[in-house]
Amino acid sequence: MAHYRSQEGTKREQFRRYLEKAGVVNSLTSVLVALYEEHERPSNALEFVKQHLGASVQASEDTEALYQEVTKLRQKCSRLAEENKTLRAKLKHYETVSEDS
Repeated sequence: MAHYRSQEGTKREQFRRYLEKAGVVNSLTSVLVALYEEHERPSNALEFVKQHLGASVQASEDTEALYQEVTKLRQKCSRLAEENKTLRAKLKHYETVSEDS
């Protein structure tokens, strides 16, 4: 029986290290701390935990997508600014030519 308990303890320790390495322990701790620090306790604590755990995973995915979108939009804005500058110069040139005529 003692041999069985030592194997069980080893399995538990390995599993605990796995959870720590994967960041599960830190994520759960931060969500539980957030729940503890809520001024008004949510009516459904489990839903609160689900939302906050899902939010951290989704936030990193959303953040990456938003960074990519911002980069694309900045490039587009630069191209449009250059095009605007070129078109203004052409317009100014044609306005000058028409005034001279």
